[in-house]
Amino acid sequence: MKAGAKLKLTIYLLGFAGAVLFTILLVRQGAMSVGTAVATAGWAVVGIAAFHFIPIFLDATAWYVLFPKAIRPRLQSLFWMRWIGESISNLIHSAAVGGDIVRARLATITGTPMAAAAASVIVDVTLGVVTQIAFTLLGLVLLVHATGRSSLVGPTLIGAVLGVLAIAGFYVAQRLGMFRFVSVIITRLVKSKEWSSLAQSGETLDQTVRDFYTRRRGMLACCIWTIVSLIGSSGEIFIALYALGAHPTFLNALILQSMAMTVKSAAFPVPGQLGVQESGYLVVGNLLGIPGETAFAISLLARFRDLIVGIPGLVLWQLVEGRRFLRGPSVASER
Repeated sequence: MKAGAKLKLTIYLLGFAGAVLFTILLVRQGAMSVGTAVATAGWAVVGIAAFHFIPIFLDATAWYVLFPKAIRPRLQSLFWMRWIGESISNLIHSAAVGGDIVRARLATITGTPMAAAAASVIVDVTLGVVTQIAFTLLGLVLLVHATGRSSLVGPTLIGAVLGVLAIAGFYVAQRLGMFRFVSVIITRLVKSKEWSSLAQSGETLDQTVRDFYTRRRGMLACCIWTIVSLIGSSGEIFIALYALGAHPTFLNALILQSMAMTVKSAAFPVPGQLGVQESGYLVVGNLLGIPGETAFAISLLARFRDLIVGIPGLVLWQLVEGRRFLRGPSVASER
């Protein structure tokens, strides 16, 4: 069996396992009870979806401050690129990292130099992982303080350490010039004149990435805006808990958001994190005294939010790509 076929089979199996887990959890919590809870929330899902544009804007700002002023795109442009990228990552599960690739491409076709667009996304993703690990540890500390329960401390710390080691290795590889190394290998394997400039392109990207990392203020500002976005996204959980009649506090919402995001990140190979996301909400919700049907309903509201925000984002992506496709022939004819 070819590697591609094995990968597809693995994705299908993980998706099937996630669907089974989702069904089991739904049955255990009571489908009618969960349905009633979601119905209780009513139009709050629209408010949650509307609120979600605040974290998207904050994430776009985090991306924005990474660019040197001379080549910095407009903030409103990065906002809709970030929106499209997140929509792709959330709804097109065959391309788990596709959203980041697409937003780099969109930045390029709107005038940003290719190396700068790619480097900005690479650095943004790297710093984003570091900041999310910090957010996870913050949520863990608050969880232990609020509940006195330490059952999740060990697994979470192990995951955080592994995450730090992985991102540290990725950072070192970037500093050492990983993209030129990869491009040279590809060039030697392909042995085609059309690919002869790939090594030079990889070297240019490596240097651009290094240049981005030398901008300490930009990196610090990116981390600050990202952590503000992560904390601010807890507002969505607060709205959901309030709509479900759970008498929320922002502290509980922040803890639930932090732990749920950690579980989702760890389960990235599972399409849509189906079943795993619900498990995270149920486990942490139980520690915080949130009823199981309410915790499960919060997960469903998050999925509805992804659809409400993501579908227009995908439509916008197609409009941008379609407009560029239609302009291509006309530009060529003018030449």
